[in-house]
This record gives sequence, C-alpha cells and structure tokens, in this order.
Amino acid sequence: MSEPRLLVIQHEDDCPPAWFGDVFTASGIGYDVVLAHRGARVPPTIDGYDGLVVLGGEMGANDDQTCPWLAPTKILIEQTVRTGGWFLGICLGHQLGAVALGGEVAVNPQGQAFGLTPIRLTPDGRLDDLTGAVPEGSRSIQWNSDIVSTLPPGAVRLATAPDGSVQAARFAPKAWGLQFHPEASPTLFREWLALTNEPPSATASQLAAITAEIDAAEAELRRVGGVLARRFCDLVATSISVP
Repeated sequence: MSEPRLLVIQHEDDCPPAWFGDVFTASGIGYDVVLAHRGARVPPTIDGYDGLVVLGGEMGANDDQTCPWLAPTKILIEQTVRTGGWFLGICLGHQLGAVALGGEVAVNPQGQAFGLTPIRLTPDGRLDDLTGAVPEGSRSIQWNSDIVSTLPPGAVRLATAPDGSVQAARFAPKAWGLQFHPEASPTLFREWLALTNEPPSATASQLAAITAEIDAAEAELRRVGGVLARRFCDLVATSISVP
C-alpha cells in the first residue's frame, strides 16, 4: 500500500507548513504544496490525496477579488468535506473552511489577537478526536484580526479564545479549523513581524516582550504543534488502512 499523501494549500511565502511539514514527513505522510499565491492551480478535488490542509495568510477569507485563488480554495474545501475527506484549516484556512461550509467571518470587534495565547478547550474539545490530544493549559501562537463570527450549520466549537471568539471548531467528522498557529516556530513568528503589511498595534517594548515570551516557550509550542500534527496524521493513516 502506498504512503498516505496530503494536499497543502499555501497563501504566502512566509506561511509554509513549517513544523507540520516536519511531522508529516516523520510520520510517513507525504505531502505536496500548492503555492496558490504564486499562480499554481488549485485543483477542484483532492483526487489522488488522502486529505487537505489549508494554511494561513494575511488576506481575508472574503478577499476573492484581490486574491483570486481563494474562491477555488473554498470550492475545494467544500467538495472535500462534502465527500467525507480529511480537512484541516489553520488561521486563514480555518476561516476559509467556515465560509466555504456556510458560516461567516468578520473583523473581531474585540480587536486583534496577537502573541502567545492559551488554548481553551470546551467540553466538546476535550473529547474531540483531534483537539482532545492537546494537554490542558497549552498555549500557541495566535495572530488574527478576523474571526469566525458564525459557525457553519452543524459545526461544533472546540476551543474559545480569551476574547470569547471561536478558537477551534469541528466542521464535520473529518474536518477541523484552528484559529491559532500550531505549525509556527518562534523563528517564523519573527519573520512575520519583519514582513507583515499589518503590524500589530503595540509599542516596540511590548513587541520585544511578546517575542521574548514566545522564544522562551519554544519547547511548549513545538510539543503542542507536534501533538496536533501527529494526531491528524494518525487519523488519516488509520482511516485509509482499514479494509
């Protein structure tokens, strides 16, 4: 039997699979990355793959006019979930999943979420096949101005951010969205700070303190990201090995 394989949609050069890619490879899961922002075609289905992962980016989930690959990405997500495929969306990917499946995304009225953030699982989240693997009290990197303001029909909230917004959701039995960035390392976070078109509303000293906090939490961040990535790999691999 051939190795499981994932299709990954990337939206920006500085938003790669990062730690998740390392775990996929270590877990025996192959993956191909579509550099959609560079003009690579987003396919209409995941035929030939066992699951779909959609990464983050600075653009909004409804910016189809300025980012023309977003519309076909949403079509691909909807088709994948509707046909029972595995799906994981991270940050923008989470928001694209919500919109594709009938939910809504809006600017967070509480303001931008930025920095090291606790993952606050709901009772459903603690029992979930994916997020239930996350240890209580875990933290991850979060950086977003938009939120999923209305979940799609049938979706389940799995985690709530400190501001009360949706931090993680199960869209379908094999489909999840994570508003935080479990794939991101402190080094990647520093790259985002250097390259962002939408800098956070924080002073230089505040940014330095946040960056230092993230640097100090590297082992924890790697552990949380690894738990989620490996769990997703296990779910995909187990499902395709069943006769």
